[in-house]
Amino acid sequence: MKKIYYWAPCLDKVGTYKAVVNSALSLSKYSNKLINVNIINVCGEWDEKKDFFYENKIDVIDLSFSYFKYLPKRGYLGSRISYFLILFISIIPLIRFLFKHRPQFVIGHLLTILPIILFNIFNLKSKLILRISGFPRLNFLRKNLWKILSKKIDKITCPSEDLKSQLIKDKIFESKKLFFLPDPIINVEKYKDDLKKFKSEKNANYQNYFIAVGRLTKQKNFSYLIDEFHKYSQNQPKYNLLIFGEGEERKKLEKKIHDLKLEKKIFLMGFSENIFSFMKRADAFILTSLWEDPGFVIIEAAFCNLFVISSDCKNGPNEFLLNGKGGILFKKNSKNELKASLNFFDNLTNDEKNLMKLLAKKNCIKYTLLRHHNYLKKILFLN
Repeated sequence: MKKIYYWAPCLDKVGTYKAVVNSALSLSKYSNKLINVNIINVCGEWDEKKDFFYENKIDVIDLSFSYFKYLPKRGYLGSRISYFLILFISIIPLIRFLFKHRPQFVIGHLLTILPIILFNIFNLKSKLILRISGFPRLNFLRKNLWKILSKKIDKITCPSEDLKSQLIKDKIFESKKLFFLPDPIINVEKYKDDLKKFKSEKNANYQNYFIAVGRLTKQKNFSYLIDEFHKYSQNQPKYNLLIFGEGEERKKLEKKIHDLKLEKKIFLMGFSENIFSFMKRADAFILTSLWEDPGFVIIEAAFCNLFVISSDCKNGPNEFLLNGKGGILFKKNSKNELKASLNFFDNLTNDEKNLMKLLAKKNCIKYTLLRHHNYLKKILFLN
């Protein structure tokens, strides 16, 4: 039996957290007991998921003591302090772990610099798989550090072909080590269960609305969304805008909504367990991010048969929406671009909208758990 361990000390339960959970679940579910899947619980970040992992035959290995709840998690400075502490505290425990368990594969998602360095220092027979997500800032230090240490990295996986091509172009890694691996975003069984669970809810208070979902952070660019929707709604008062998520920019966004007198048009909904229910009743999904890979919510929206309007940010929405065939793309963070896209949406016929939605939904197939399992298994055991 092959032993695979995930290294992913997540501070919050967003993109990477979901990706790791679903990736481990896909291997455990579809590998026919040929793979033993393990999660390295670095600082207690996976404590709340232990029962779920146990039920799905995924083992959790505690690396050291549990101090996750004491780590600062908000803001840039707080997260950087936490990451430094995790790296410092984990050095010795990770060395002991690697020599004791001798994993066949270690898949690194976050804070990968520590396993990369240890794999370069020690003569380990284990294979290190580096997962690069998001939009990595390829500064001089990171580029050269990756180049120097890349010999001990067995394979590198990317969530988009765009990112893979960029890394090949920059000649950071050997091209033969780079692989496209879509994130496991769509859990079809869970999606069906969620729809059954929330189908009785009518959301009667909200009609004729667009929806946006994500952490209230600079990356998601909701401030731009509010400005553009304000200009659009002056000539098209029909629609409301629901924004789901929490984050450090909430007060800033609340102030902007108040200053623009949009309290009856734009609603900050916070976190919701029944997001699929709201997606099923929305007129369109809007993504204004400065970067994505391509992001969970854009694919979840398309899977819900929701029309997608997205920025052309790196490294995935353009690729996912088939260069505009599966939705509307606009130039990111550009004045009046989203407003024009919303007006364009209004002028599309129902047949045109349905065709674009169908193309986007078909493209969701590669982001299911089963397809992710097939991709990853092939990559891992490629000779």
